Amino acid sequence: MASSVQWLALVGYGVLVFLVAPRAGHHRGFLWARSREGTAPSTALLTASVLVTWIFAKSITNAANLGEKYGWLGGLAYAAWYVSIPAAGILLYRVRKAGHEGIIPFLTAQFGPGAAFLFSAAIMVRLYNEVWSNTEVVASYFGAPGSFSFYVSAAVFTAGVLLYTMRGGLRASIFTDRLQLALQVVLLGWVLVLILPAHSVGQVARSSQFRLDAGLDLLLVGLLQSTSYPFHDPVLTDRAFVNPPRKMLISFTLAGLLGATMIVLYGLIGVHARLGGAAGAGDAPLRAAALLGSAAVVVISVLMMNSAGACVDSTFTAVARFASVDLAGEGGAHPSGFRGLFRPLRRLTERDHGVSLGRFAMLAFAVLGNLPLLWHADILKATTLSGTMVLGLAPPFLLWKWHRPAPLAFHFSVLTGLAVGVSSLVARWPAMLSIGTGKYAALLGQNAWGLLGCAAAYGLGAAIESARVRTAQPAAEFFVQEAA
Repeated sequence: MASSVQWLALVGYGVLVFLVAPRAGHHRGFLWARSREGTAPSTALLTASVLVTWIFAKSITNAANLGEKYGWLGGLAYAAWYVSIPAAGILLYRVRKAGHEGIIPFLTAQFGPGAAFLFSAAIMVRLYNEVWSNTEVVASYFGAPGSFSFYVSAAVFTAGVLLYTMRGGLRASIFTDRLQLALQVVLLGWVLVLILPAHSVGQVARSSQFRLDAGLDLLLVGLLQSTSYPFHDPVLTDRAFVNPPRKMLISFTLAGLLGATMIVLYGLIGVHARLGGAAGAGDAPLRAAALLGSAAVVVISVLMMNSAGACVDSTFTAVARFASVDLAGEGGAHPSGFRGLFRPLRRLTERDHGVSLGRFAMLAFAVLGNLPLLWHADILKATTLSGTMVLGLAPPFLLWKWHRPAPLAFHFSVLTGLAVGVSSLVARWPAMLSIGTGKYAALLGQNAWGLLGCAAAYGLGAAIESARVRTAQPAAEFFVQEAA
């Protein structure tokens, strides 16, 4: 049962962030993070924002759980996903230098509106997962899943984040990331001071074995997903278009390095639980905190609130941008045959450039995004399964400059990745295609063979499009000559 101090901290956190978060004075601030003077966030602020929005509450929990299971290698395995940040920075730098000011316009130009629509559907799934998976972590510190206190804390936390985000939009989200990062560093330092003296360096070093079935398989999965996973996270990719390309690349590289380091350190919370003999049901941070006393429970619960808040506010602003810019905008993410369905949304944005529509989208996601709490979904699967399903995004972002616009290439690649992800979801992946014998042997096989399959499908689609163009050109020349 949560203490009164924890409840006070939960309410106090919401009040504090609401008071310091700026109000968006115009749509450029709400949707594009511009100040009242029209300036973009600084490199340092963007670095802090990218970093803190990827240190989710679920990330800390997953890193600690893996640290408990596999020792320090468990935390390192989860940190492999943070290679995604500089990888996204490099690939989106190429997109920016080609003159594109958003992923949706880029996909529409290179692969057609159908590709943009399919991509948008994928990111909606990701954003949906981000709400419940982070809210669940915070609520777990206030009561058992399904209990009254569990649901009340989830509602209070969500409402607190929603209020300041609806008022300030992306500007508020990025501005408060600075405060949230400072709190996170202080709280992480506090936790490490509590747990590190309990074990020697030798004990920590011996907590892992560098074997495929001892966490190395999951590390390889993270590396394989590094060029696809970040692109279905608009929380990250939205930030790639608020600063000049070079400053963005610097911010993304620094954020990736710092994020991986912090995740490895968070993994030590689980190592502490492992070495302290605190194995049992529930998440490792809760049991590690129980070893250290009630004060540590409060500190770690505040740490989770802070990390979850940084992620959820960014999720809400990404939903708002998607609704107001990508969906209702002139270059919207919808096939040409369905544009009429979105005209009412476009008319709604004309009054205030999409601010009201964005706020309505935030409110809807705050409610719908927490529904999975009712059936106790697995937060690690929110990362691994969604990452496998979007493997097909890697070839388009890696190879687009090497050929003409090719819609089939995108669709073949993405649908191949989706098929691999579905086979994982329904547990129908052939055992002979697994790699190793560990818990994640099937997942590693799905990602290794799946990535190769996506690349082959992409190449096939590009070849078909190229052949179609070569066939069409002589015919066009013939009709031109006949007309002359």
